[in-house]
Amino acid sequence: MTSAQPNFQVPFPCGQTWSGNKASSAHTSWEIDFSRAGAAADLGDTVVAAAAGTVVTSANQGAVNGFGNLIKIDHGGGWTTFYAHLRVLSVRAGTHVSAGQKIGEVGNTTKPGASLAAHLHYEVRTSGAYPANVQKAVFNGVPFGYPKQSVTSKNCGGSSGGGGGSTNPYTPEKICGSGYTVIDSAAVGSVGKAYLLYNKANGKNCVTTVKSTSLGKASAVSAYLEVQGKTRVTDAGNFDYYAGPVAAAGAKKCIKWGGKIGSAVYNSLLEHCG
Repeated sequence: MTSAQPNFQVPFPCGQTWSGNKASSAHTSWEIDFSRAGAAADLGDTVVAAAAGTVVTSANQGAVNGFGNLIKIDHGGGWTTFYAHLRVLSVRAGTHVSAGQKIGEVGNTTKPGASLAAHLHYEVRTSGAYPANVQKAVFNGVPFGYPKQSVTSKNCGGSSGGGGGSTNPYTPEKICGSGYTVIDSAAVGSVGKAYLLYNKANGKNCVTTVKSTSLGKASAVSAYLEVQGKTRVTDAGNFDYYAGPVAAAGAKKCIKWGGKIGSAVYNSLLEHCG
């Protein structure tokens, strides 16, 4: 009997954004092909475990099913994940892996004599016959937007394990990425903070809402950024550590920003009109 689905995360390092696409002639169910900067640039990028589990397959399966170098992880309760076409296999069968741990690198391995553009083929399966056992992907509690969607990884180490701790290990600078500096912050009740950051190099603001309680446990969190005269950008869902990042060009424009954790809310005035 299949148990509740683990809290799967995007199978790439924290903060990276990848484009997922189901629209392939090779797909028969809810498989996803992930790419980011293009085949040549993606080749060799790190692939991480979507949740904690035990590696049951780490081998070249090209002659069997065209998957090339394949990692298969058993997450317990009847759930497994597949990571195919890898260039490098970084873990062996029998190894226990943590959420966010490197398991391989994006590659283009496939059937002998065949060619393939570099990408990651990702699947979630339960027990039963293929392809009926392939399940819709859910990342950090949010269903993937089939047939295609860009997703930002919150696979930041331990976030799928249901653990926790007294200190949130994720800073707003780490969440928004290189070049962003905090220019404002505000308490969201007593359960976290909303942060506003700015990147001088690209003229963009970034907002993230960071929890200080219930760490490592999925709960309702959101972050938003609204540049004057433009549509509000929001990230909302059941997250373990933070919501966001949401970013938009805001140079020489007034903005509204804020976030919510549970029922606690912070909403700014129209401000930072630099």
